[in-house]
Amino acid sequence: MTEKVKGPASYFPSIEAKYGQPVSHWLGLIANRADLKHMEIVAWLKSEHGLGHGHANALVAHALRDRSKG
Repeated sequence: MTEKVKGPASYFPSIEAKYGQPVSHWLGLIANRADLKHMEIVAWLKSEHGLGHGHANALVAHALRDRSKG
């Protein structure tokens, strides 16, 4: 039985479908913005790339969580 994806990653299929790019694309862009805070990156994704707030927030939360583990 497959475990249901939870948290920010639960948005990934809809992000890929809506914006036509793999999640790795968005995470790569976020990685290049390490100088910004969480909500600054969310605002940047929304204004520069047209992502919705929920999708941008999910990507940033996932990326920054992984960054803090690194």
